[in-house]
Amino acid sequence: MKRPFVVIRHRGSGWDDSKALEGQVDWPGHADFMDALAADGFVLLAGPLEGTRDALLVVMGRDRAEVEAQFAPDPWTKNGLLVLTECWPWQLRLGRLP
Repeated sequence: MKRPFVVIRHRGSGWDDSKALEGQVDWPGHADFMDALAADGFVLLAGPLEGTRDALLVVMGRDRAEVEAQFAPDPWTKNGLLVLTECWPWQLRLGRLP
């Protein structure tokens, strides 16, 4: 059964700090990839955490292995721009996901 996971992806060695998010290598490929994961219902919420080198995501998966497998084909994973550093099952107690 799928359940929510909270994921942290950290900027990796491929990230160019001199460029904005949209100026990173293969931004269109990454954006298309993430849009597809959202359209499939895997990614529910996602975005950078201001003032950090991290992005926070809420996804739906069976286990950590499935979550990691979903992100493996991302061009930014392949190019070392983002690294999955945290992945935790989440017991949502208040509110609801889309």
